[in-house]
Amino acid sequence: MIPSIEWTAENKVKMIDQTVLPHKLEFLEFDDFRAVANSIKVMNIRGAPAIGVAAAMGMALATIEYKELGKENFLKKMENAANVIRMTRPTASNLFWAVDRVWKIIVSFPDNPSNLSELVIEEAKIMAQEDINVNKNIGKNGASLLKDGDVVLTHCNAGSLATVQYGTALAPVRAAIEAGKNISVIADETRPRLQGARLTAYELHYDNIPVKVISDTSSGLLMKLGKIDKVIVGTDRVTSDAVFNKIGTYLVALAAYDNKIPFYVAAPTSTLSLHETIKDVTIEQRDCSEVRNILGKVQIVPDGVECLNYAFDITPFRLVTGVITEDGVFTPEELLKKYKA
Repeated sequence: MIPSIEWTAENKVKMIDQTVLPHKLEFLEFDDFRAVANSIKVMNIRGAPAIGVAAAMGMALATIEYKELGKENFLKKMENAANVIRMTRPTASNLFWAVDRVWKIIVSFPDNPSNLSELVIEEAKIMAQEDINVNKNIGKNGASLLKDGDVVLTHCNAGSLATVQYGTALAPVRAAIEAGKNISVIADETRPRLQGARLTAYELHYDNIPVKVISDTSSGLLMKLGKIDKVIVGTDRVTSDAVFNKIGTYLVALAAYDNKIPFYVAAPTSTLSLHETIKDVTIEQRDCSEVRNILGKVQIVPDGVECLNYAFDITPFRLVTGVITEDGVFTPEELLKKYKA
């Protein structure tokens, strides 16, 4: 797949508009951090690593807007910009990690803001390239878990579209195929926004990787029938006791556990928040219209009936076989030992 987001020579942020996939491949360009923040909120761009890079690039746009201000006013404006970006999606740790990484450069820079802007732009570009490198290492490490002929189930979209390029959960699939293994994918549709049906299926088909789409309620039966060999999902945050991924992940993990199917989580270290526990994390609740309507077009719930729309799920470590990072594959216990400060 082509990059989901990039910084252009004209100092604009260019991204694939994922809300119109799979019917159209369209690009958006922004030169205002507020527009980038809104693109994260309405999910023109989504996926933890991708929105982290988008957040960094949004901060870079803010430095361009405010670089002619004196340092005191510049810092006030940049703090506001950082808060605008932070408030877009509360669950994904990459978003906060990216803003904080840029903020450290801003507050430590001794000279005037006009010189700082170029540094922040360069840092955002570095973060984009780092994401690609991390994903390819996740792919290399995860490919060793896959055997020739394996069928891999994934939930939501943690592929190239959820990152700058290459993907996290789909990276082991890509790397295994590149190594000559015959691997195919089953993608949960992933209600209510259908990221599996729209995005995972789109990018795998685009890259000629075999994929089938199923309803979210089918995965347990397919495991029972022996049609799934491994499960690999992405994550938006990993705490010291659980994995936070798209709603529905917990049920997939339970079914995998019951059927003795390995359940792996692809997690770049930027998603690790091991100083936290489940109780520290805010689960994003999105507008109920996403449940009430299919992609905002066809209403399927009677008028007057309320809906709940939690965007993320909590999967406890006891259901996780292993976590794939850019450094290797670890059990939850090994993960805590290696990364927890």
